[in-house]
Amino acid sequence: MAKTLTPVRAKDNVLSRREVEGMIAEDKTIIIVDGKVLKLDAWIKFHPGGVLAIKHMIGKDATDEVNALHSQEARQRMSKFQIGRIEGRWTNFLPPIQGGEFRPYIKEEEPEESCSELSSEDISAPPSPIFEAKEEEFGLRRRLSVSTISSAVSAIPPAEPKRGYVVDARTQKEIDLDEAKYPPLDAAHQENITQKYRQLNERIRAAGLYNCNYWAYAVEISRYTLFFGLFVFFLKQSWFCTSAFFLGCFWHQLVFSAHDAGHMGITHDFQTDTVIGMVIADYLGGLSLGWWKRSHNVHHIVTNAPEHDPDIELMPFFALSHRFFDDLRSTYYDRIMEYDAVSKAVVKYQHYLYYPILLFGRFNLYFLSWEHIIVGRGPKHGAGWWHRWFELAGQIFFWTWFGYGVVWCSIPTWFSRVAFVLISHMVTAPLHVQITLSHYAMSTADLGPLESFPQKMLRTTMDVDCPEWLDFFHGGLQFQAIHHLYPRIPRHNLRRTQQFVREFCEDVKIPYAVFTFYDGNKEVISRLGDIAKQARIMEECRKACAADPHHMH
Repeated sequence: MAKTLTPVRAKDNVLSRREVEGMIAEDKTIIIVDGKVLKLDAWIKFHPGGVLAIKHMIGKDATDEVNALHSQEARQRMSKFQIGRIEGRWTNFLPPIQGGEFRPYIKEEEPEESCSELSSEDISAPPSPIFEAKEEEFGLRRRLSVSTISSAVSAIPPAEPKRGYVVDARTQKEIDLDEAKYPPLDAAHQENITQKYRQLNERIRAAGLYNCNYWAYAVEISRYTLFFGLFVFFLKQSWFCTSAFFLGCFWHQLVFSAHDAGHMGITHDFQTDTVIGMVIADYLGGLSLGWWKRSHNVHHIVTNAPEHDPDIELMPFFALSHRFFDDLRSTYYDRIMEYDAVSKAVVKYQHYLYYPILLFGRFNLYFLSWEHIIVGRGPKHGAGWWHRWFELAGQIFFWTWFGYGVVWCSIPTWFSRVAFVLISHMVTAPLHVQITLSHYAMSTADLGPLESFPQKMLRTTMDVDCPEWLDFFHGGLQFQAIHHLYPRIPRHNLRRTQQFVREFCEDVKIPYAVFTFYDGNKEVISRLGDIAKQARIMEECRKACAADPHHMH
């Protein structure tokens, strides 16, 4: 059967906002990229980065997210999915996965209006289900996403936009603080930020900062070899605790290169970097790169969103927002994150448990890796169809050399085996601190789909300041804000990119959050302590009400 292609003329059709909305109402996967309307139903199951990353972009202008996370070749291949185009600036819908609802398209009812602007009726009408989350279905509370949109809506004062749910006082305070601290969400401000962000990308590219420094990787490989050699040497000498320490150092350093490969930051070729990343992560580290990419791609799009970002969905161990007390539904895990008895017991003391829990963080990553591979959550078709089987072989290889060859055959006693495993895994704890440090102290407030990609990244991510000679220890993860703006820049170039980003932030009036490692840790512990205090107060109130029900209001 001949393959049906979209006619060239059809790609030039100007689609109205109501037509796009109607297609989404029919469960079509529609996103906007560079003014092109893309229908990705045929592609979504082939997407190597997983279906969830695409679902969070439905109904939105995903130009910056797509450009940040994809190569030029991948972006060019997307053109074959174009079904039309838009004119003017697109105003984002709230994606269905986040609770957005959409009306079927009826041609006769559509007024003559630009696809990128709302009519005055849309602005003055009561809250519309098109732009609101359905609280009953998702168990979530969200803001109305039509606040301060397009040039028409920019006339509405920022403090007055309608919201899609009744906001509790604490959430409202966080939203108000962010709206006061960051540029307004009107079209003019956000478009200015977007255009200057894209111009900055061209400056960075012209400066050669997307080019990988392979000499730096030669130095990295020398460091890896040294740590692995010391691990083997002390293992042979039966200095098991010392050997475990250097194995932990080896794993700690390896993750940085796996992170680069996962973002195509080494060779910039998808298949080559994927093989490099899986060899490092699976075969040498026992962790699934496929699981990490599926999770990490979503994290880069919905950073610090309590309902959507898996990196902060850590119940029952940590709550990064009081909203986790409301049994939020995770769109990533597709389940309710219950604030159950275990959560209530742990969260009250999470600021004390932060470091002890992170000492054992690697064991949880093993579980998530095996779950990803066994359940088969990675791509089953297209360029990534083979990932699951290559990773499965990698896991068998890892547990053969590490679990059987090292722990079982090379260490004689159970006490030494347990000590070896615990020490080697605990040495990697600074990595987990580094990963969480850049986000846990930052905003988790939802400012809606009108916020530009660069503003959201800078609002939810901070950088860590450290001496240049310590860059090897942090592995580029100290420049998380820069990395979130431009994920495919090789980590050895992030320090040079920092000055460009500072100038951009000063120009568009977005605060650039940067703390020392010590101060960053203080911020995180303070944030965890604040949420823990709220948990204790809520429990005390519940107990008081239970003891004296006549005084309940």
